[in-house]
Amino acid sequence: MKTTPRELLQLFTFGLYELNIVGSLRLAGGSPIETYTPDDINELVRVSTFDSTDGTTLDRYHRPMILAPSQHETDIKTFLGKTIPIDTNGVDSKTMALDPVFAHPNVAPFVSKQLIQRLVTSNPSLAYVGRVAALFTNNGTGVRSDMKAVIRAVLRDSEARCDAGTLASTTFGKVHDPVLRLTGWARAHGATSPGKAWAIGDNSTATRLAQSPGRSGSVFGFFRLSYTPPNTAIAEAGLVASELQLANETTVIGYVNSMEMLISVGIGDINGNYTDLLAKAATSQALVDDINLNLAAGQLSVATRAQIITAVGNISALSSIDLLNRVHTALLLTMASPDYLVQK
Repeated sequence: MKTTPRELLQLFTFGLYELNIVGSLRLAGGSPIETYTPDDINELVRVSTFDSTDGTTLDRYHRPMILAPSQHETDIKTFLGKTIPIDTNGVDSKTMALDPVFAHPNVAPFVSKQLIQRLVTSNPSLAYVGRVAALFTNNGTGVRSDMKAVIRAVLRDSEARCDAGTLASTTFGKVHDPVLRLTGWARAHGATSPGKAWAIGDNSTATRLAQSPGRSGSVFGFFRLSYTPPNTAIAEAGLVASELQLANETTVIGYVNSMEMLISVGIGDINGNYTDLLAKAATSQALVDDINLNLAAGQLSVATRAQIITAVGNISALSSIDLLNRVHTALLLTMASPDYLVQK
């Protein structure tokens, strides 16, 4: 089996077009500059000769690919300005092929910007990207791609700090993936699956998340990081909101339905533990404040918090069933609120 170097270059290392260190496009005559050609891909394919020892069982998906010497091409190969001499073995060819990819100047801004978009905000400033990319290039001691230093720079940058200005900003933050919304609930409330199946289900109906790990529609993932929802204030502002590519009438309803079911009765053998919340459920403010802190990271606005407290307070607190209903309602309203759906 031959791997697909196009994915290596386009998705995982340096992308389609040349970038400045701050992540902006380099232009020639007003047009983007392509980073590689079809010939580069064809030559890299001749390097990437791998095989699997098992083509029948599901376990093969968990095994690393191995070099297949019988499939390796020993002719000369030239790509990205690099030449691999004739009769170079497969292991050395792979190492020599990865060197120019790793050294490409696009890698630092390309990877850095995507890390920021995935972890912090969908619309980082050029300066933010530039600071992280500079550390990717050199961690201060001459080491390139020190990922500890890079991720530390992503999370500790001045633009990543969650102060009052950041929380009030209409351009900062990112929409939570549906799966991350669910895992936030699971971690905050000790969700368990005794059978260890974690059978959340597929992503195709009005009672599901619209996202399932490992089931994206293509190798490009569930959404494009450059996606802008059309005919919105986001588009008018020239911003992106990648995760909203999953949002439509069905998926919005499906998320709320899925969370309502999961919170109240569980899905399969998956259930949360609400013992701590039940102890506070008689006082709606204490209940909502606990959920705000431990599930929503304190991001509920004053108005949202007040609305949820009012809604919970309208539910009787006389019986154990009443208290459980209060917990379910407070959790669902929090998880359906924009304050929870948008990470800041």
